[in-house]
Amino acid sequence: MFDVAVIGGGPSGAIAAERLATVGRSVLLVDPGNRIKPCGGAIPSRTLKDFGISEDMLVAKANAARVIAPSGRVVEMRIGNIGFVGMVDRATFDPYLRERAEHAGARRLNGKLISVEDGKDGTLQMTFSQNDGDASSQNLQLRARMLIGADGANSAVRRLMFPRAKRPPYVFAYHEILESPLETETTPCATDQCDVFYDGRISPDFYGWVFPHGTTMSVGCGSAVKGHNLRQATADLRRAAGLASCRTIRREGAPLPLKPMRRWDNGRNVVLAGDAAGTVAPSSGEGIHYAMVCGKLCADAVDTCLRTGKASSLRQARRIFMRAHGRVFLILGIMQAVWYRSDRLREKFVAMCADPDVQRLTWESYINKKIVRRDPLAHVRVFFKDLGQLLGITAGQQ
Repeated sequence: MFDVAVIGGGPSGAIAAERLATVGRSVLLVDPGNRIKPCGGAIPSRTLKDFGISEDMLVAKANAARVIAPSGRVVEMRIGNIGFVGMVDRATFDPYLRERAEHAGARRLNGKLISVEDGKDGTLQMTFSQNDGDASSQNLQLRARMLIGADGANSAVRRLMFPRAKRPPYVFAYHEILESPLETETTPCATDQCDVFYDGRISPDFYGWVFPHGTTMSVGCGSAVKGHNLRQATADLRRAAGLASCRTIRREGAPLPLKPMRRWDNGRNVVLAGDAAGTVAPSSGEGIHYAMVCGKLCADAVDTCLRTGKASSLRQARRIFMRAHGRVFLILGIMQAVWYRSDRLREKFVAMCADPDVQRLTWESYINKKIVRRDPLAHVRVFFKDLGQLLGITAGQQ
């Protein structure tokens, strides 16, 4: 019998389990422990401070990004002295976070949720399959007062405990982890910068990427267009980036939700977190930082619910998250809907990225995870430049 069962040991679930265990709750953290989440691995430098992450977990630091248009035009966007983009490898980052939760007092279970039901005594009755390598292992039944579903875009908790229609829209992401080329070879992706490709041949509605991971690289793309061959697009991207001959270490794919669900809790004893709740940023697909924030907020909401007995407390997780990040998600969603529609618009979008105001506001918003308010005139200038590019009246748009 546990106070809380956290299903899913990615960044969101691990942070939720650690936080609840730290305040004295009995916590069960359930994760298969045998799958690596497909992810470019980018986190802003403030994530390290906010969640006490050691820089030793970073496999690389990026101080700039290059955006590449369909025509091949390249615009470099340097971050400056406000921070950096840290790169993590989920193969090591997620286990590190799960170990932190365990050290805080959470009990780990390598397994998968099979079923969950409301028991007569008011607790949740859960059945798990165990991943202990023993084919004769029987399913395990446990109980908990509350449940956090942090088990990804295809959440079993959401499927079992929420109406079938309650799922966010997705793009499907695919990437390949490559062995980094030798330093003597010429490649378009330096060890301190990320390359982002806005090209309809790579993705008709999202983008492709080449991200440094130290001794390895993440190369991939995403799309919601049915029939678009992501594996072939990634192969094309590798050729374009001069990485076709690099050894492939692993291949991974998964759906990415790009819109927070309208409700994360069931009004009684279950709340969703991370990808299960849809907290991946539109336009960029950034999810690690938002997942960790979401896990923290869900843990706090569950703790409040257990302490007060008020199920309405569960709603505070989404309310606080959207108050802090909802406007950013809205703007990014509009940006994706407007600029990702065609290569003609992608070309203009990349041209707009060369503007100093755009670069400064973009990086300040990314690093600080909020819309910059201290320079309203810069926002006005960007608005009119944005409008000019969209209407085709901006000088130098070619």
